[in-house]
Amino acid sequence: MRDDDTLYSIGELARRTGLTVKAVRFYADTGLVPPTDRTAAGYRRFDVHALARLDLVRTLRELGLDLATIGRVLERSAPLREVAAAHADALDVQIRTLRLRRAVLRAVAERGSTTEEMRLMHKLAKLSDAERRRLVHDFIDATFGGLDANPEFVAMMRSAMPELPDDPSAEQVDAWVELGELVQDEDFRAAVRRMAVHQAADRAAGDDSGLHATLTETVRTTITAALDSGVTPDSPAADAVLDTLAAAYATTFGRPDDPALRTWLLDRLDTANDPRAERYWHLLATVNGWPTHESLHTVFAWFTTALRVRATPQE
Repeated sequence: MRDDDTLYSIGELARRTGLTVKAVRFYADTGLVPPTDRTAAGYRRFDVHALARLDLVRTLRELGLDLATIGRVLERSAPLREVAAAHADALDVQIRTLRLRRAVLRAVAERGSTTEEMRLMHKLAKLSDAERRRLVHDFIDATFGGLDANPEFVAMMRSAMPELPDDPSAEQVDAWVELGELVQDEDFRAAVRRMAVHQAADRAAGDDSGLHATLTETVRTTITAALDSGVTPDSPAADAVLDTLAAAYATTFGRPDDPALRTWLLDRLDTANDPRAERYWHLLATVNGWPTHESLHTVFAWFTTALRVRATPQE
């Protein structure tokens, strides 16, 4: 007798496929693997084609397909290649979700989060890319909306969106959660709004010099040198540093170097030197895996203190 003429019992199918008798009987009962014939006593028998069909059913179940989908594949009403592609896409989502959960758990383990913090971390971390971008766009709209602020800066903010990778590190999850909380913080929004108002006022006064990268670099190098030399902001040696910087600002903004300039400059720095603004960019870089830039908070804190000390009448 040829192999394809051989008929198998349910028990023999179970032995050949490694499935349990109960499982084989279940697939036969549901019609996924119908019997080829029956004995005189009514026992089901299956041929080699049924054996191959059962093996396919087992494989598809191991891949996670539900019984209804497997039935459509077997009856050829759903092409296997399309089912496989759709299931692969679904598995991609599941894998990404599992990786994200793993990263959240690692972050919780490292920072010793409370149950409430863990809930918030998972809620923010599992946002889709579109939802993350919308959260940041809402922040930008609330802080720069309706103002003729620096268009290059606003465009840069809109182009720099958080993109949490498929397999984020605990640090990236932490950064995204902190960023999500930061952009929803009303006090931070108000602070950034004040910065935007200053930018709009500068433009209205005819200033269209962009981000003043050269001026920022002048401040960084000048004050860093002063810090390295041990010059404190309230010392007489700081006078020369302030004179250099005031002259640079006067040139950049086309204003006279007079006491009014330093009053204006102090007000500008008080508004701009919010450490949370720098933190925003640091968190964004961490989430996206970008290089983080050197902090300028200490530099501008020195600058602000030096101006304030000299703006306060001495007794």
